[in-house]
Amino acid sequence: MSAALLVRVLRNPAAAEHLDAAQWNGLIAAAKAERLIATLAWRVEGVRLPETVQPILRDARMDAAREARQALWEADRAAAALAPIGVRMVVLKGTAYAAAGLSAGQGRFIGDLDILVPRPAMGQVERALMAAGWEWVKEDAYDDAYYRQWMHELPPMIHVERDRMIDVHHTILPLTARPKPDADALLADAVPAGENVWTLSPEDRVIHAAAHMLADGDLQGGLRNLWDIHCLLEDVDPVALDRRAVRHGLRRHVAQAQRLAGALYGGGGALTPWDRIVRARLLARDGWGRETRKLLVFAFYLRSHWLRMPPLMLARHLWTKWRKGHRPR
Repeated sequence: MSAALLVRVLRNPAAAEHLDAAQWNGLIAAAKAERLIATLAWRVEGVRLPETVQPILRDARMDAAREARQALWEADRAAAALAPIGVRMVVLKGTAYAAAGLSAGQGRFIGDLDILVPRPAMGQVERALMAAGWEWVKEDAYDDAYYRQWMHELPPMIHVERDRMIDVHHTILPLTARPKPDADALLADAVPAGENVWTLSPEDRVIHAAAHMLADGDLQGGLRNLWDIHCLLEDVDPVALDRRAVRHGLRRHVAQAQRLAGALYGGGGALTPWDRIVRARLLARDGWGRETRKLLVFAFYLRSHWLRMPPLMLARHLWTKWRKGHRPR
């Protein structure tokens, strides 16, 4: 499987020297599908590669570097918009890794700007961003009400001139999710990463990545998320991480993320039966980079909604979205 090959080369870049043309096709297809192509390019730098592969990887590195510059500029613009109201803006995910100069940011593609602000300030933040040129991505009364009542973020916004999206969070999991992270602690222990820009503490970065991957989502892009975790774990003390995960109610998810990162990217480690099911979902790609195991993928899609809300609310929400034309990927 191409995903398994991608994991093997990320773990041991020297293995790339021994791949044939068909394996390279599968490797590049999987890396593009998982948005890990630039990470792969950085990992195999200095390894002897086929001439036909080198331009693809060089372009990927350049694209990722451009996205990082754009992300940091967008964070700067958002920070400038919020500076007059005195709200601490914590950047999350890829932008945070780039801002802090972390290895997790090396070759990482960055899409939306994700920020964390205090919940009581959400109204002020919303007005300040709209005054600075952001507007709603789409007007939908149901989605707007759902986001504001149950989610951990505002409905997505996009800048009218720069066409860049921003997601404004007040915590890291939906309010209907079973774990209840301490949002005040996330903000209080954030560390500066530039003028009016902050990132989560090293421990909280791992916890957020684990929560996003295992307590909220359907594992779309899971290999990239797990690579983030693998890199972020380099900067934390395991004892401090465990203590912090307990505080946020995410100890089980962080422990599973550590096991999976160790097994896939660290070269070994014991996995539980549930871990092996998650691993099977992560590696569900064929030699063309296409998703396989469709039933398993769909089961994780349903699970992601089950994690977010109680059964009756879930049934009502899925029925409403189905009637509005939404279909799982």
